[in-house]
Amino acid sequence: MKLEQWQSAWQQLIGAGSPFEVQTPGDGGPKFFRHTAASVWAAIDSGRIHGDREFLVWEQQRLTFSQFFDQVDRLAGQLVETFGLRKGDRVAIAMRNQPAWLVAFAAIQRCGAVCVPLNSWGLRDELFHGLQDSGASLLLCDEPRLQLLANDLRQQGLATVVAGLRAGVPLEEHCHRLEDLLAAPALSVPVQSVSASDPAMILYTSGTTSLAKGVLSTHGAVCQALVALEFQGAFCAVSSPERISVVINSGYAPATLMAVPLFHVSGLHAQFLLALRSGRRLLLMYKWDVEKALDLIRDEQCTQFNGAPVMMQQLLASPRFGSSDTASLFGLGLGGAAPSSSLLDNLTRRKPEAIGGSGYGLTESNGICAAHGGDQFVYKPASAGWPLPIVDVRIGDSPDRPVPAGVSGLIWMRSPTLMSEYWNLPEASARTLCDGWLDTGDIGLLDDEGFLYITDRAKDLINRGGEKIAAAEVESCACEMPGVIEAAAFAVPDDVLGEVVFLVVRGEPDATPGSEAVRSFIAQRLASYKVPAQIHVQHTPFARNASGKTLKSVLKELLVTA
Repeated sequence: MKLEQWQSAWQQLIGAGSPFEVQTPGDGGPKFFRHTAASVWAAIDSGRIHGDREFLVWEQQRLTFSQFFDQVDRLAGQLVETFGLRKGDRVAIAMRNQPAWLVAFAAIQRCGAVCVPLNSWGLRDELFHGLQDSGASLLLCDEPRLQLLANDLRQQGLATVVAGLRAGVPLEEHCHRLEDLLAAPALSVPVQSVSASDPAMILYTSGTTSLAKGVLSTHGAVCQALVALEFQGAFCAVSSPERISVVINSGYAPATLMAVPLFHVSGLHAQFLLALRSGRRLLLMYKWDVEKALDLIRDEQCTQFNGAPVMMQQLLASPRFGSSDTASLFGLGLGGAAPSSSLLDNLTRRKPEAIGGSGYGLTESNGICAAHGGDQFVYKPASAGWPLPIVDVRIGDSPDRPVPAGVSGLIWMRSPTLMSEYWNLPEASARTLCDGWLDTGDIGLLDDEGFLYITDRAKDLINRGGEKIAAAEVESCACEMPGVIEAAAFAVPDDVLGEVVFLVVRGEPDATPGSEAVRSFIAQRLASYKVPAQIHVQHTPFARNASGKTLKSVLKELLVTA
C-alpha cells in the first residue's frame, strides 16, 4: 500500500461514525477520540465478555477471564471492608510480573482509588521514596519487596497485603496474605463513580533530578491512550492486509508473551489492558530469560512479542529463532529505547513475514506519541512512525515557533493523554507542561511525509535497555561515598543495551576510592541496572562552563572517544 493509500485508510478510520472517530474542539484544544470508556475500571470491566476463555498463564497458574474477575471482585470487597479503602485513596503495588499484580491493579480501580505502581527493580530507598511521596495508605507486594521494606512498614504500621507468601509463615499485625483475602466470603461492593478528570494512577519515572517523579494521570488520559493503541492496531491491519491474512490463515489464537514490567506504560497499557479488552491471552514472565521465553513461545503457541531492543536482540540471536519453536510468532514489537540499525536489519531479515512495529511515547504521555507497524515499519524502520491521530507534534525551541520539515529540534507534543502534573512538584510540572504542550526532552524531526525521527536527548538521562536512568541519581549516590568530591555520569553506546552508564569520579588525593569500591558502594544503594558499566577515577577537577556546570561533553571526549 502506497503513501496515498495509507493516508486514505487513516482518514477513513478516524472519520465520523467510526469507532475511532476523532473530534476537534472548537476552543482549539487537543483532538480526542469520541468513543472511550468512562473510566479505567469501565475499560477493564469490558473484558468480562470473554468469560471462560483463558486469559493468564504464569508458571503453574492459569486463569480464565471469569476467574480473573472473580479474584478482582473478591479483592475489591476486602479492600473496602478490611482496609476502609475510599475513592481517591492511593494504593501502591510493588511486585514483579504475576497474576496478583493484575488482580491488584483492577481491584484498586474498581474501588475508585488511585493506583501507584512502584519499580520492583528498585532497592529499599527507591521503593520507600515512592511510598512516602505518594502518601499511599496501603501496599500490595510480593515477598521479596516485603523483605526490602520490612523495617519501614513495621515502623509506619502501613497496611500491607502480601502475594505468594507460604501458608503458616508468621505475619506482623499490619500484614495480610493475599490468598487469605481471596479465600474469604465474597462481599458485594458498589462500583465507585469517577469522572474523566479524576486521578487514576501515579507512575514514577526517572527525571533529571536524583529522585523519581510521580506522573499523575486521569481516567480520561488513560482511556484516550487505550483507544490510541487500539487505533494503531486497526491501522496496521488495514495498511498491511497481506501480512494480516497470513496470521489469520495460520489458525493460531492471539497470545502475547509479556516480559516487560507492569510498572511501565508499555506493559500496563499496551499489553495488559489491551489484552484484557480484546480477549487476548497473556503469557507472563516474572523475569526476562531468553531461553524461557523461547520455551513459552513454543509450548503456548505465542503469536506476539513486544519488548525492549535488548530483549529482541537476544531473541533474534538465538539459534532457536526461525525454527519450529517460533513458528507461531508473527508479531514483533519494539519499544522503550531506539533500536540500532543492525537490529532493524536483523529483524526484517530473520522474519520477513513478521508484523514488525515500534513506537515512541513517554510515561508523561501514557506511552502515546508516534507509532508504526507492518508495511509502514518496513518502509521506514528507523522512524518512530506517524504521530497518532489525537497527537500534535511540533519541533523547535517553542511550540509557538515550529521549524520546517527535516530540521531537528526539541520535540513538543500535545494530546489528551498527557499527565495532569508531577505529583507534589508544581515547579517541575510548570517547566514540562507549557500551555498544554509537553516538553519531551527529546530531539527529533518530522520528515516531509510526516514520519517522526528521534535523533538525540536533551534531558540528562541514560536509556539502558529501555530503563531510564537519571544521571543525577547516580552522581548523587557516588558523592555520598567518603573520599569522593564530585561525580559525572553520562551515556555511552552499547551493542546490546543501547546505552550504559559511564561514571567519572574525582576523589580526595590522599583517600581516593578505587573504581571497584565505587561500583560496590553504588550497587548497595541503587538498582542493578543503574550501576555504572564503566568507572573512571581521577584527581583533577572537572571542566566547567562559566555558570559552574560540569562539561560532560569534554569528559566524554577525553575518556570515551579519545
